[in-house]
Amino acid sequence: MTYSLPPLPYDPAALEPHLSARILELHHGKHHQAYVDGANATLDKLAAARDQGDFASLVGLQKTLAFNVAGHVLHSLYWQNMSPDGGGRPQGELAAAIDDQFGGFDAFRAQMTAATVSVQGSGWSALVWEPLGRRLVVEQIEDHHNHSIEGARPLLVIDAWEHAYYLQYENRRAEYVEAIWNVVNWDDVATRFAAAVG
Repeated sequence: MTYSLPPLPYDPAALEPHLSARILELHHGKHHQAYVDGANATLDKLAAARDQGDFASLVGLQKTLAFNVAGHVLHSLYWQNMSPDGGGRPQGELAAAIDDQFGGFDAFRAQMTAATVSVQGSGWSALVWEPLGRRLVVEQIEDHHNHSIEGARPLLVIDAWEHAYYLQYENRRAEYVEAIWNVVNWDDVATRFAAAVG
């Protein structure tokens, strides 16, 4: 089974003015596609290594697979985490958990914003469910896969790679993050939260 690029769940222009159609077209069709292609190509190389019994390149291939598959997974989640009808605040059990574990939505939003803006180089911020402690945690993810908690389930992710915003916001990452809050699909995040907790 090979990986494939999921379609955008909305028209590329649907998130304007917060994210331009051109950014979404390039980000989805070029960058996300590159991670899908990279994952599939790496799987082929791993299969060839097994067939030949030659594992000299195994360490590099494992890192490449992790990088590309994690990029594919995070981007697939990112598109679903946004909606032209998004924004506002979460409701119900997700809102209660945020209030309980972060001291309120504003405190959570401030931490998630700071985590996104301050990612060094390329990476992501993520609101995750950490099952061992049974709590919500905000993470910074380096590239696509480093510095994440093992077993944590991502609920909401914000892409902090420059390709996610530079055409529209240039080096003003903080403005991009503020714009993202206007399109967060809280229904999607709440559904993921309920599945993770349940």
